[in-house]
Amino acid sequence: MVQLTETAVTKVREILGSQDPKPAGLRIAVVGGGCSGFSYSMAFENTPNMLDKTYKFDDLKVFIDQASLLYLDGAEVDYVETMEGSGFKFNNPNVKSTCGCGSSFSA
Repeated sequence: MVQLTETAVTKVREILGSQDPKPAGLRIAVVGGGCSGFSYSMAFENTPNMLDKTYKFDDLKVFIDQASLLYLDGAEVDYVETMEGSGFKFNNPNVKSTCGCGSSFSA
């Protein structure tokens, strides 16, 4: 199962509320690429695919495709704000290594 922290849910809702028209939910995926092999993708989605797993965090729907679920099982998505910047952070127990910049991983 994938978890979103309360901070991440709040930030996604804030961004989602500024979209017109308002999307149905958030898609989280693992895609090929980056210097370590895989990277995370987050995008708003209007219609989930038939084989997507849908998670609900109160009124927020999160869609994840079957292939991405293999890499995201047990992962937690947080939203962090630091002196260096702000953004969504994935804490994923399936990651074996990451690249130097932290934007891609291998599993």
